[in-house]
Amino acid sequence: MSDTTTDPKKRGPDPSAPPPMHDPTSAQRWDADVALPNPRSNRPVTIGHHIEAFFAKAFFGLFWLIGLDASSAFMGKTLRLIGPLLIPIHRRGMDNLDLVYPTMPREQKRAILKNTWENLGRLFAEFAHLKKLTALSDKPRVEIDGLDKLQRLSAGAQPIIFVGSHHANWEVMCPALFRAGVKYAFIYRPLNNPILDDTMINYRAQVMSRHQIPKGKRGGRELIATLKRGLSFATMVDQKLNTGIPSPFLGHEAMTAPATARLALKYNALIVPLSLRRKSGAYFSMEVHDPIALTPSENVSADVQRLTDLINVEIGNMVLENPGQWLWFHRRWPKQAYQLLNPTKGST
Repeated sequence: MSDTTTDPKKRGPDPSAPPPMHDPTSAQRWDADVALPNPRSNRPVTIGHHIEAFFAKAFFGLFWLIGLDASSAFMGKTLRLIGPLLIPIHRRGMDNLDLVYPTMPREQKRAILKNTWENLGRLFAEFAHLKKLTALSDKPRVEIDGLDKLQRLSAGAQPIIFVGSHHANWEVMCPALFRAGVKYAFIYRPLNNPILDDTMINYRAQVMSRHQIPKGKRGGRELIATLKRGLSFATMVDQKLNTGIPSPFLGHEAMTAPATARLALKYNALIVPLSLRRKSGAYFSMEVHDPIALTPSENVSADVQRLTDLINVEIGNMVLENPGQWLWFHRRWPKQAYQLLNPTKGST
């Protein structure tokens, strides 16, 4: 992709210098005037929504009172114990492991899923403490491996599409970008519960960019406008999209969203993978990878396919390097791939 020229005022007063560190609690934050998205409004609020929101906020408050380390450890141990008892979800994870690791011993796969359940439990508790899980503080909970690279790239003329996966506590990636001085929007999936959706929008705005774009048609135009203004955006690209294109992922064709590749090619954006690793407890390391290199041809469809494939390779490598912290419970591959499996009944 060739360089393009954008208005440097959109990326800071001196594009050649690293951007300053940003404090999300400051009234002078760069996105202070950005309006938050409206919560989900395509379904009425029910009594069930109110009950669900009550218990979610109660747990949220409890985790806050208990403290970050204690609540993370407690929920990690709890889900490590009871998670495998949730048979349909646990079996889905085992099916995925059977696809990716056909020769791996069953006991090793069970160990991976126990780690996955523990990581998920920790994530639930840690969400109440996102203000503490910020990078670049005196006692950082999130270290950025490649901070200089991140700041250099974000100070350039090209917008960046940051791609990540559901690894470790993926909620800490966007706060880390914000604290590093990156001006970006992020894509999120609206919650089914309108009350909780509104709560999450406002809560995330306190620790990461206020520039939040909902997935789907609702946010499509805003996403394009974001890139046209020279802003970057962050998105998770490791889940299935039935209307996507087939692309190899961990040895099997998987329906994958092509939008990331299309936008990068059309608006000359860099694609920069971010990987996250839980080091121990509630401490993390976020690695900033080199931009994915692709020389565009005259065949846009072929370029979209090639770039989507390269993204899947990067995400797949993240999974293989740290399988116990990836979310294995999503039906990532088509039904045909699972139909080829013949797992022993009751082995999960």
